[in-house]
Amino acid sequence: MTPEELSSVGGRDRTIPPQLLFRARELRKSQTSAEKILWACLRSRRLYNAKFRRQHNINRFIADFYCHAAALVLEVDGKIHEERKEADAVRDRFFQSQGLTVLRFTNDEVFDGLEVVLEQIAHHVAAAPQ
Repeated sequence: MTPEELSSVGGRDRTIPPQLLFRARELRKSQTSAEKILWACLRSRRLYNAKFRRQHNINRFIADFYCHAAALVLEVDGKIHEERKEADAVRDRFFQSQGLTVLRFTNDEVFDGLEVVLEQIAHHVAAAPQ
């Protein structure tokens, strides 16, 4: 996927339906504890100077975290995702079809192994074309 095509899907010039924009704003206000911890590490270009966005709209989905430059989607999964494996797989396939890499972490991985999570994210960010 070309940078221009990727921008139309996840970039700042994409068109966002109002109800999806509203939902993303609501999700930003009610982040989980694991999302708050990860966001504290990613915000303000704290990891490899990469710009991450939280609760970012990509087509009809809202990614927990998104780095446009690295074409990277991060998902933090709580207990509810044990029942949503099929829906999550559909989301992942869509993101991948758009040229995005998806990394999924459980809440427990963020709580108990934050360094490992950050290393995995940093590996993908560092490997992205500049």
